[in-house]
Amino acid sequence: MDEYQKLDRRIQKWIFKQGWPDLREIQKKAIDPILSGDTDVLISASTAAGKTEAFFLPAMSAVADDDEGFGILYLSPLKALINDQYRRLDILCEMMAMPVTPWHGDASQSLKNRARKNPSGILLITPESLEAMLIKHAGWARHAFANTKYIVIDEFHAFIGTERGQQLLSLLNRLDHLLVRMEYPIPRVALSATLGDLGSVPRSLRPNGSMPCITITDSQGQATLKMQVKGYRDPVDLKANDPRVPAEYRICEELYTLCRGGSHLVFANSRQRTEAIAAQLSDFCETAVVPNEFFPHHGSLSKELREGLESRLQKETLPTTAICTMTLELGIDIGKVNSVIQVTAPHSVSSLRQRMGRSGRRGDPAILRMLISESDIKMESSPNDRLRMELVQSLAMIRLMITDKWFEPADTRQFHFSTLVHQIMATIAQWGGIRADQLYALLCRQGPFQQISPSQFMALLRHLGAEDCVTQLGSGELVLGIEGERLVNQYTFYAVFKTPEEFRVVNGAKTIGQLPVDAMILPNQHIIFAGRRWKVIDVDTDGKVIYVEQTKGGKPPRFGGEGLGIHDIIRKEMFSIYKSGDYRIATANGKVDFADSEARSLFKEGVEFFERTGLSNSSVIEQHGHVYVFPWLGDKVVNTLSAILVRAGFQASHYAGAIEVQKTSSDDVLACFKGVLQKELPSEYELADMVPEKHIEKFDELLPEDLLTEGYGRRMFDLLGAHAWLKNQFL
Repeated sequence: MDEYQKLDRRIQKWIFKQGWPDLREIQKKAIDPILSGDTDVLISASTAAGKTEAFFLPAMSAVADDDEGFGILYLSPLKALINDQYRRLDILCEMMAMPVTPWHGDASQSLKNRARKNPSGILLITPESLEAMLIKHAGWARHAFANTKYIVIDEFHAFIGTERGQQLLSLLNRLDHLLVRMEYPIPRVALSATLGDLGSVPRSLRPNGSMPCITITDSQGQATLKMQVKGYRDPVDLKANDPRVPAEYRICEELYTLCRGGSHLVFANSRQRTEAIAAQLSDFCETAVVPNEFFPHHGSLSKELREGLESRLQKETLPTTAICTMTLELGIDIGKVNSVIQVTAPHSVSSLRQRMGRSGRRGDPAILRMLISESDIKMESSPNDRLRMELVQSLAMIRLMITDKWFEPADTRQFHFSTLVHQIMATIAQWGGIRADQLYALLCRQGPFQQISPSQFMALLRHLGAEDCVTQLGSGELVLGIEGERLVNQYTFYAVFKTPEEFRVVNGAKTIGQLPVDAMILPNQHIIFAGRRWKVIDVDTDGKVIYVEQTKGGKPPRFGGEGLGIHDIIRKEMFSIYKSGDYRIATANGKVDFADSEARSLFKEGVEFFERTGLSNSSVIEQHGHVYVFPWLGDKVVNTLSAILVRAGFQASHYAGAIEVQKTSSDDVLACFKGVLQKELPSEYELADMVPEKHIEKFDELLPEDLLTEGYGRRMFDLLGAHAWLKNQFL
């Protein structure tokens, strides 16, 4: 208990009152580096492993007697997480006579006013609120953070490689600059349950590398995991009076049986499916004349509905099951959850790991179930359906998570031009005026935008000048132009993220729905929408319309791999599973099978199709007059190969990692790939130039066309990966 003695006496007393027999491993390991105050610290451990206390117990000991300014600045991706931490810290802070202030749009005005008059203790804040603070009250912020000893970032994995992550890192750099602490920066502590490639994370925490970083992990790991994958066969083309039942209905029946009487989280990925499942389960309760226990939780619901459900879960007095999207994935304390159930293939391995960590708290095993449906096979079924791709992707993710303990590393190659535009205007607004060289040094050379060259930066400034967002004074200083002032003065300015823009999908004179444009949409490409195949005729970027015509080509695959980009490693693992015909997990006691009989049967069908079509030796197969290419690589490589084919005049589209080329032969497709390899592959820029709609991020509209195209190319394509695959296939 030597480490325990280094903590403030009041904190020792609080630990004793909790009835803890000892501190946890990561809590002991964190005490010395945090108390030293001269290093960044990365604490990576499973959900509910005590990361929050690992930081706050020593950090609060270090600032216990400071009453001038905020001693600790805590940053969170979610308001709900701030409210949760405020609740958790309340008693400890009371014992320490240390104020704690939650600061976001919905936080108590009286607490904020108290902190404005006398800033001290702990400030809990979102990046957006910190941005507003630096822009509107930079003088007060300089005083309030003058003696800050620690900056802690919760759920750090949710920030890395994203627009918000770039904004956050830029804000922290600007704060060090404001406080004249670039030489002796404030130590940063990152907390996360799921971080891929731990060795690269310190660079993501402090891009300029001006402070060393100590990484603390939990060698004890996750206690116990109980897991099952259940398969469902979905009958297609159901007719009237057909006795068969859709798989979705049977999945809902299973959820009702599994979840009733307990507390569970059911992850459905899409908002539409979340609502549909919650409605069906609620109907079951009504039919059985019992109280409803099933409620939806997603970003489009009102704050009151979301917080009401979170509160109900926290109280643990009523059985409650939340049917949710990614909204309950992060670490809001929702009490003891009996199990986590996934009803589609998850977006990523790190997402699956994060979700799994929501159950199994307080010594109980974590329970994870996956309920995966696959369509009945017909003559016209696509290779994706025949390969049982959704099931095998789920199995691959489970294996990577458990056997390899692998999670997706952050994509740190992005330019993030849109967020740079935001930070240029925000920094100018903060200082009133700043020289271009100072701005480049602060944001790019010392800040997180290290991919940006001086020539790119100057091209961006010239364009912002032409758009009247910035103006250069005779003294050389940059100030906001009329348009820049208008943008910065809107309360919506502080956030750098936006939901993907919805385009109307129009067939003839009829609108058939809305499609968020966060994926690559090319003219002549085929897409699946509303369960049908469509050919993209044109994309009207001004009117936000995608014009389509219905096209033939067999039944579209049920699993299109919708969602975020899939990593190379996942598809390689899928290929390995198909090739070996075995998805089981090896343990000291032999191989563990975690699939039920229906999932095993579906898997067997997928492997038989894989073997029958020779996919273990060839990446290209023909079926029903179409060619299918299986690179077994991530979505960026698949995007690249698909765009190369479209550029060469083929009608190509891709679903869940498979490229479908309409009305051609495998010889023609192979000849195209060989020809491209012999000449020179088009650049990522040239491929991006083919895409009509490239505005994805919030300030993309303010970018010059060249930089927009360059940024989009790097975001969507992987030329090196595609080139390596082509060389491997044909040289």
